[in-house]
Amino acid sequence: MSYGGNFADSYRLIGVYAGRILKGEKPADLAVQRSTKVELVINLKTAKALGLGIPLPLLGRADEVIE
Repeated sequence: MSYGGNFADSYRLIGVYAGRILKGEKPADLAVQRSTKVELVINLKTAKALGLGIPLPLLGRADEVIE
């Protein structure tokens, strides 16, 4: 199971930072930003191999379920 930032959103933020730097802003002056979108990914195959049961409500809330 993984709960963390969305990679696509993170890459978009990196692009915005790169654009601002290329336009002449100093990297030290840029505020730190982090992804605001988070994802819950559950790997059922690994959970079953470990003998773990995942509750159905948690599976329903997951953004991605790997079977």
